Amino acid sequence: MSITSLVVIVALVALALYGIVIYNQLVRLKHGVSKAWANIDVLLRQRHDELPKLVEVCRQYMSYEQETLKRVMEARAKVAGAQAGGDVAALGEAEGALRLGLGNLFAVAENYPELKADQNFQHLQQRISGLENAIADRREFYNESVNNNNVRIEQFPDVFVARMFGFKPFELLEFSEEETRDVNLKQLFG
Repeated sequence: MSITSLVVIVALVALALYGIVIYNQLVRLKHGVSKAWANIDVLLRQRHDELPKLVEVCRQYMSYEQETLKRVMEARAKVAGAQAGGDVAALGEAEGALRLGLGNLFAVAENYPELKADQNFQHLQQRISGLENAIADRREFYNESVNNNNVRIEQFPDVFVARMFGFKPFELLEFSEEETRDVNLKQLFG
């Protein structure tokens, strides 16, 4: 065996090992995104289960605010539909509507001292607020995982391995403009 053949064989083995390392790192990133999504999914399901309880407690006190309660439940249904379909863009939009509806519901609840004093309402409000904070934290982690994956599959030389094995980019979980806009408290209490 000649020196040239040996150099070529060593180079091919090194290239194959490097390709394997890149592949394994891309797989780890892909599964990291899936894990981050699963964490969000768990929290969304928990909140999904808590919202009807909150609406029912509010319904007992808020006889004139049925439209607010209806909007929260409609937004909840949209979130569930987007979540079930795995549509990240639709989920972001539905989440924005739901968060806006919950903000309105909690703001309107300020007009009902009996409701604010109700132990069930206080517990559910705290529980849902805690879930909202956890979802925001998990969304940040998910988006970071998605960004890491998307950058890696576009970087050289990873892009060759990613294309060869069909690694795809993921969508960021972004909320609608409505959620990032300030809530008009005058309108809520006007």
